[in-house]
Amino acid sequence: MAQLSQLTQYIESYVDSSRSSTQQAASVDAIAYLLKNDILTLETLVREMGMYLSTTDNIIRARGILLLAELLTRLASKPLDNVTIHSLISFFTDRLADWRALRGALIGCLALMKRKSNIGRVTDNDARAVAQAYLENVQVQSLGQHDRKLCFEILECLLDQYPESVASLGDDLVYGICGAIDGEKDPHCLMLTFHIVEILARLFPDPSGLLASFAGDLFDILGCYFPIHFTHPQGEDVDLKRDDLSRALMLAFSSTTLFEPFAIPLLLEKLSSSLPLAKVDSLKYLSNCLLKYGDDRMTKHVEAIWFSVKDAIFCSEQEPMLSLASELLDHVGFQENEIVTEAFILLQKVILENSGLSLSLIVGDKDINTIVNTVTSFRSYNDIPLQSKHKLCAIGRILYVSAKASITCCNRVFESFFFRLMDTLGLSVRNSSGDCLPNFDYVFSERLNFGALYLCIELLAACRDLVVGSEELTSKSVSVQESWCCMLHSFSSLLMKAFSSVLDASTDKDAYEADIYSGVKGLQILATFPGEFLPISKSTFENVLLTFISIIVEDFNKTLLWKLALKALVQIGSFIDRFHESEKALSYNYIVVEKIVSLMFLDDFGLPFQLRLEAISDIGTTGLNVMLKIVQGLEDAIFANLSEVYVHGNLKSAKIAVQLLECYSNKLLPGIHGAGDFEDVLSRFAVNIWNQIENSMAFSVGAQENELLNATMTAMKLAVGSCSEGSQGKIIKKAYSVLSSCPSFTLMESMPITGTVQLEGLKHTQDLECFSCRDKWVISLFASAIIAVRPQTHIPNIRVVLHLFMTTLLKGHVPAAQALGSMVNKLCPKSNGVEISSTCTLEDALDIIFNTSLWDSHNHGPLKRCSGIGVDNEMGLANLCLSASNCQLLQVCAIEGLAWIGKGLLLRGHEKVKDITMIFLRCLLSSGGIDNLPLNQGSLENNQEQDVLPSVAKSAADAFHVLMSDSEICLNKRFHANIRPLYKQRFFSSVLPILVSSMAESRLSNTRSMLYRALAHVISDTPLIAVLSEAKKIIPILLDSLSVLSTYNLDKDILYNLLLVLSGILMDKNGQETVVENAHIIINCLIGLVGYPHMMVVRETAIQCLVAMSRLPHARIYPMRTQVLRSVQKALDDPKRAVRHEAVRCRQAWLALFELLFFLCWIKSF
Repeated sequence: MAQLSQLTQYIESYVDSSRSSTQQAASVDAIAYLLKNDILTLETLVREMGMYLSTTDNIIRARGILLLAELLTRLASKPLDNVTIHSLISFFTDRLADWRALRGALIGCLALMKRKSNIGRVTDNDARAVAQAYLENVQVQSLGQHDRKLCFEILECLLDQYPESVASLGDDLVYGICGAIDGEKDPHCLMLTFHIVEILARLFPDPSGLLASFAGDLFDILGCYFPIHFTHPQGEDVDLKRDDLSRALMLAFSSTTLFEPFAIPLLLEKLSSSLPLAKVDSLKYLSNCLLKYGDDRMTKHVEAIWFSVKDAIFCSEQEPMLSLASELLDHVGFQENEIVTEAFILLQKVILENSGLSLSLIVGDKDINTIVNTVTSFRSYNDIPLQSKHKLCAIGRILYVSAKASITCCNRVFESFFFRLMDTLGLSVRNSSGDCLPNFDYVFSERLNFGALYLCIELLAACRDLVVGSEELTSKSVSVQESWCCMLHSFSSLLMKAFSSVLDASTDKDAYEADIYSGVKGLQILATFPGEFLPISKSTFENVLLTFISIIVEDFNKTLLWKLALKALVQIGSFIDRFHESEKALSYNYIVVEKIVSLMFLDDFGLPFQLRLEAISDIGTTGLNVMLKIVQGLEDAIFANLSEVYVHGNLKSAKIAVQLLECYSNKLLPGIHGAGDFEDVLSRFAVNIWNQIENSMAFSVGAQENELLNATMTAMKLAVGSCSEGSQGKIIKKAYSVLSSCPSFTLMESMPITGTVQLEGLKHTQDLECFSCRDKWVISLFASAIIAVRPQTHIPNIRVVLHLFMTTLLKGHVPAAQALGSMVNKLCPKSNGVEISSTCTLEDALDIIFNTSLWDSHNHGPLKRCSGIGVDNEMGLANLCLSASNCQLLQVCAIEGLAWIGKGLLLRGHEKVKDITMIFLRCLLSSGGIDNLPLNQGSLENNQEQDVLPSVAKSAADAFHVLMSDSEICLNKRFHANIRPLYKQRFFSSVLPILVSSMAESRLSNTRSMLYRALAHVISDTPLIAVLSEAKKIIPILLDSLSVLSTYNLDKDILYNLLLVLSGILMDKNGQETVVENAHIIINCLIGLVGYPHMMVVRETAIQCLVAMSRLPHARIYPMRTQVLRSVQKALDDPKRAVRHEAVRCRQAWLALFELLFFLCWIKSF
C-alpha cells in the first residue's frame, strides 16, 4: 500500500502542470526505477493511471498519456510480453485521433515500434493499424515543430522497420507522405523528410509501379528546397550543418530513377546560376545522380552536361597561377576553387560512365581545338594573355582528367592531341604517308613553345597517374600495342632532351619561372613511370638523374630551380621505394645517394654547407634503404670532423661537425624513429662516439668547444633515448669504461661509497677549469647518456656515479645535475622493505645525495677557507645551499643542482620535494622570516640567521622555474621520465599559500622582489585551469608581481609569461567574477605596462588585455576610460606596427563604450 501511495504521489506530481519540470522529471525517474526493478508491474501502473488516461479533462488526460509514453521510452530495453505490447500499441493508436493528447500518443507509438524483436516487438498488423490511424487522423503541418518531428520519426520508423506492412496501404501511404512533408521548413524535420523519401523510393523500386504516378508531385516538393539555404541563428549550439541537409536532399534526389526527368533539367538550370553555392551543389548532385540513374537514362543528358561543365570551368573567376610559390610538383595548373574542383569530378564520372560519347564531345569541341591552336602559338608563358592563360590551364586539366579515366580514354586523347603537340614543339617529322615520326635531328637552339609543353606535361602526368594509381593495371603488363604507350615510348628520349634544354636555358628571372617548373615536372614524370609501362632506357633514366644532380651541385644560385630539382629527386626516390623498382634503385643509389653523401667530405666546394645538409636530409626521407646509407655517410662525416677537432683543434671542422650533428639530431633522427627498426644504427652511433673519445687521449677543441659539446650531447641523448634497454645497457657499459679511464673519476672510484667526499681542488671560481678538456667531454656525454636511459636500464657502480655527479655539479656542471634528477626520477623504490645488495634503490640514492658530507673538519682546503661555518660542522648538499659563505658561486651551483634533483622527485610525486622547496624558501628569505615557515623543518637543522646574497636568492627563485617548467633537454617522455599526472597542480596548491604568507611577513624590498619572482615562475608554469580555481587569491598577487617585475630590465621574459596568465584569466568565463571585482587595479596595472620599453610583445599584450577589459560591465570600467584612452593615445605613436594596430583597436573599443553610454542616457531622457 505504501508503494501504491507513493506511486499516486509520483503520478499526481507529473500530471500537475503547475509543478516544475525538475519535479516532473524526478517523478518519471522514480516510476521508471520501480518498473525496471520489478517493484511495480506495468499492468498495475496502467490500472492506477486509468482515471488519468480516460478523464474528460483535456489537460490531465494529455499529461497522463504523456507520462505513460515517457515511461515506455525509459523501458526500451526491458522485455515485455506480446499481449502487453498489443494492448499498449492499440491504446496509443486510438489516441492518435485525440488531438489534445497527440504528443503522448506519438511518443508512445514511437517507443513501442522501435523495440527490438528479442524483447517484445510490435506485430506487423499492429504497425499497419498505426499507419492507417496516422494517415487518417494526423495533420502534420498544423502541428508545432516538436510534434512534427515526432510524426516524421514515426513515418521513418514504419517505412524502415515495417516495410511490408505499410506497403499494402498503397496510394494512401504515398499521398499521406506527400501531404505530411509538403511545406516543411524546420531543418531537423527536413532531415527526416528527405530520408523518408529515400526509404519510400526503396520500398517501391519498380519504375512503372505505384511511385511512378507520384514521382512528379514528390519531386515538386523536394525541388523547392534546392539549393539548400540554411543558416543557424548566431550563438546557437549547432548540431545540424547545412552540408548535412544538402547531402540528405542529394540522396533523396538520386533515390529513384523516376526523378531523372525532373532532377537533371533542374540541376542543369541551377548550374547557370550566378550564385556560387548553387553551382557547387548542382555539380555535386549531378555527380551523384549520374551514378545512381545509370547510363541508360543519362546518355541523353551527356552533351548538355559537357557544355555546362565546360562553361563552369571556363567561366571560373579564379586567376590562373602555376604552383610555383609552393615549390611542390604535385599539381600543374591554376589554384582551383570549389566550383572548378566539383566540375572536374563530374567530368571524370561522365567520362567513366559514357566514355565514347563524352570523349567525342571533348575531342571534337571547337572551343578546345581553337584554344589549342591559339595558345600554342606563344613561346613564353608571360606572352600569353591572361584570359588565354586561364583557358590553357583549363584545357590542360580537361585533357588530364579525360586521359586518366581509362586505358581506352588515354589512347583516344593521345591519338587526338599528342602528335599535334609534338609538331608544335618541332620534335616530329612527317613521312610520305603522313605518319608522325620522332625528329632525332632536331637542334634545341631556341625557346620551346610553352603552351604545347604544358599540355604535353598534362598528358604525361595523366597516363603516369593512370598506371600508378590503378592496382588492377599494375598487376599486369600493358600491351605494347596500346597507342599511348607506343607514342610515348618513341618520343621519350626526345622529350627528355626537350625538358633538359628548357632548364639549360632558364635563369632565376620571373620570365623563366614557368619554364623551370615545366622542365622539372616533365623530367620527374618521365622518371616515375613504372618500368613495364614505359620502358624508357636505363640511360634515359640516368640522364634525368644526372640532370637534377648537376643542378644540385652547380646551380645552387638559381634558388627556384635548385629547390624544385631537389623536390623532384625526393619524389623520384619515394616512387622507387614505393613500387620496388630494383633496377632504378641501383641507378638512384649510384648517381644520387652516393653523390649527396660525398658532398659531406668535400672541403673546397662551391655548394654552401647548409644546402648540402638540406639536400642530404631531404633525400634521406625517400626510403629506409636510402636513409640507412645517408645516416651511415653522415656518421662517417661526423666522426671524420670530430677526429680533426680532437687531434688538431681544427676550427673549421668544429663548425662543420656542429652543423652535421644538428642535422643528424633535428632532421634524420626523427625520421629514423618513425621509419622502422634502426636501433642498431643508433646504438652503433653512440658507441662509436665513445670509441673515438677512448682513442683520443689528448683533446684540443678550441673556441667552438661549448657549441660542439652541446651538439654532441644532444645527439647522444636522442640516440640513446631511442634504443631499447639492452642496447642502452651496452652503451652505458662502454661509456662507464671510458669514464673510468679519466683521472678525475679514478680518484672518485677509489673512495668509499659512504662517508665524506673531499672537494680538494674546488676553487673559489667554481668552474670546470680543474677538469681536462677530455674529462669534461667524457663526464658531459656520460651525463647525457644517463639522462636518456630507460628506468630498467642497468647503470654500473651507480653509487659511485651518484658521488661523481654530486661533486661535479658543484663545479657548475649543469648536465651532472640533470643526470642526478633523471636518476632519482627513474630509480625503483624499495620493495616490501627488502633491498638487493647489488643495486641501488631510490631511498639509497636520496640518502647519498642528502646525507653525504662534502666537507669535514679535517679538510683545510679551499672550501673551508671560503666558508662561514665553524670547524666542527660538516656540510652536505643542502647545507651548501644555506651556508652563509663568501663562495656565492658554490651556493648557486648547489641550488641549481638541488633544483634538478627536486624536479625529478616532483615529477614522480615524491614527498622529499617538500624539503627541497623548504631549502629554496630559506635561501629566499631574510633572517627575520626563517623561523616562521609552515613546512616541516625536521631535515633542516641549521637555523642560524643568515644574510642571503642577491645572486643566491635569484638562483633560489629561478629554481621554482626549473621545478615547474617543461624541459626539452631532460626529464620528459622522450627520455622516459616517470611523470605523475597533475603534478604541477598539486605543487601549485601546496606552495602557493607558503609563498603568499612569506610575502606578507617580509619587510625587506629585495626579499619581496625575489619572492615575487619565484611566485611568477610558479604561476606562469601552472596550467591555467588550476590558476583559475584560485583566481580570487591570485589576481592581487599577480598584479603586484607585474608591477615589481616591470621595474627590472632583465625580468622581461618572466613579466611576459605572467602577463599571458592574466590574459588567460581575462578571456576565461570562470575568472570573470574576480576580474570584475578587481577591474580598477587590473586596468591601472595594464596602463602601466602599455609603455613598457624593454619588450614589444608586453606592450602589445597589455593593450589586448585592455580591449578584453572593455567588455566588462560598464558601471565597473567607465570611470577608468579617461586614463585608458590617454595611455592608448601614446601607444598610437609606438615604433612597432603591431602595437599601433592593437592601440587603434583598443581606442575604438573604449570610445564605443563612451558612445554607447551617451546613447543610453539620451534614450533615458525621453
